[in-house]
Amino acid sequence: MDNHRRPQRVKENNEFVFGIRAVIEAVKAARDIETIYVQRGLSGELFLELKALLKDTLIPINSVPIEKLNRMSQKNHQGVIAVISPITYQNIEDIVPSIFEKGEVPLILVLDSVTDVRNMGAIARTAACVGVHAIVVPLKNAAQINADAIKTSAGALFNIPICRHANLHKTCLFLQDSGLQIVACTEKTDDLIYSPDYTAPTAIVMGSEDEGISNELLRVADHLAKIPMAGKIESLNVSVAAGVILYEAVRQRTV
Repeated sequence: MDNHRRPQRVKENNEFVFGIRAVIEAVKAARDIETIYVQRGLSGELFLELKALLKDTLIPINSVPIEKLNRMSQKNHQGVIAVISPITYQNIEDIVPSIFEKGEVPLILVLDSVTDVRNMGAIARTAACVGVHAIVVPLKNAAQINADAIKTSAGALFNIPICRHANLHKTCLFLQDSGLQIVACTEKTDDLIYSPDYTAPTAIVMGSEDEGISNELLRVADHLAKIPMAGKIESLNVSVAAGVILYEAVRQRTV
């Protein structure tokens, strides 16, 4: 299946923008910003202008001690450093209709609080191989798309749409309203991953290894499905688990 994708500006490493005024101009220019680090307790008229500008954006803001900013750069950062993303984030609301318009059956992957960059890269690589149309991540508690993530993905992060949204619960409701079933991969069920019918439009939700999928998303899911485990180890790495359930979807769709 052909992924819906938009040409993206390829950069090997994350770029940094230093200083309040420079970050303001980067936001106004609609640069693809991965995150903004702000010195704790920062104030002033120019900073208030930046805060107002960021209010209606989906840019994560991290309040950090000045020591962290100084480690990131010895330049005059004025308490603010923006990390420019190597990819262009997209909107799932734009992608889903185009999938149906092309006559394809949507297969979306939703990552709830997967924060390890190498896991993110490995998941993206598998997702691109199996034909996932898009990966959805939360605004906060998500792996940063950086050089390590891109390297681990073998470049897949440049070729599969990554959608960043503030509220995954609302995003899942949108997917359901669009005709997709939500399948949550979790050990909190007796049903195995082979039970759901993945030939239907589907969004698969994966959670972090330490906390799993949030209860809010578990409640909205149409199906809960677990990977069978027979050995003494009780869980799989999330990137491996994603590969297992995605290839079950592929198996059903290619039979």
